[in-house]
Amino acid sequence: MDNSFTAHDDMALNLVDLKRYPIENLEFGDGAKFLKDCQQKMDEDGWCNFDGFIKPNALNALEDEATALQSIAETLTIKRNIYQGKVDTSVPKDDPRRREYTHVASQLADDQISESTLIKQLYKSEKLTDFIRRVQRKSALYRCADEFQALNIVALHPGSWHAWHYDTTECTVTLLLKAAEKGGEFAFLPNSRTDDTEDRETVDQLLAGDMSKAKTFSRGAGTFTLFRGGYSLHGVTQVEGTNPRITSIMTYSEHPNTILSDEVIQNINNDLVWVPRATEILLIRELLLIFQGINAPHIKLDAKTQSYVLHPELALPPPVRDLVLCMCETGWLYIKVKVR
Repeated sequence: MDNSFTAHDDMALNLVDLKRYPIENLEFGDGAKFLKDCQQKMDEDGWCNFDGFIKPNALNALEDEATALQSIAETLTIKRNIYQGKVDTSVPKDDPRRREYTHVASQLADDQISESTLIKQLYKSEKLTDFIRRVQRKSALYRCADEFQALNIVALHPGSWHAWHYDTTECTVTLLLKAAEKGGEFAFLPNSRTDDTEDRETVDQLLAGDMSKAKTFSRGAGTFTLFRGGYSLHGVTQVEGTNPRITSIMTYSEHPNTILSDEVIQNINNDLVWVPRATEILLIRELLLIFQGINAPHIKLDAKTQSYVLHPELALPPPVRDLVLCMCETGWLYIKVKVR
């Protein structure tokens, strides 16, 4: 690792261009003035955009790191409405909850990103977390404890885009690691909803293709962005050229040990299926028993049919159930080999 990345214990002080963005001391002098400007921008517009936030040599290292990690990324075809939910056919046809939007992305979950990587160390920076907290005028802010969604690296490949959506957290924090050659512009509708209401007229116009009230800007690699993603409808335009657009997404909460969802997403035959976290943990434990030829509490071998049976209370989606039963064949083979 470059020695310049180890000069300070807090990785933000090694990677961030502190001359332009003095986050190391926000109490006095240039740091205090910078913070005041950021707070005013966030209050008035709902977003802050910091071009060149990362120093050039650090950005090169972060981009190389993210590119190398793409070999273990999972390609997901994501289908959802703009509120991050499933299509609701019970509402009127013109209701956004009934419209499905699809995009394809390669994604790395938090638990796939090593603690030794620069991006993980940057995410865990106390200086950076404190800066983000102060810009939002929060009394407390914590990094999420979600092993899947705390820190993500998302790549949009040429021909793909990020469909319109609201985030599940109030403030979204992103760092663009690699920009698209063309396209891949960040677009959003500032403050399009509150906790109680939504500007449906403007939202409907945007969903119909009218971008006149949306803000769109190209961001260069190394740009750090804070915006009210939970309250501003947003997306990314189609990526063009030959290179992917790679972004890191950092999530925070006002409460410690926050898990963003009680469900985890499974990619089964290119279809996304949500499974309760508790069920996923239970399945892992019980499959370990099955692999050894031992019946588990919720998965058992029927002696008559010589096939595995799942307990009804698992309530698994059909694709997950089929996958589990296929994996159970390993246990059946173990028993046959052991008998011989």
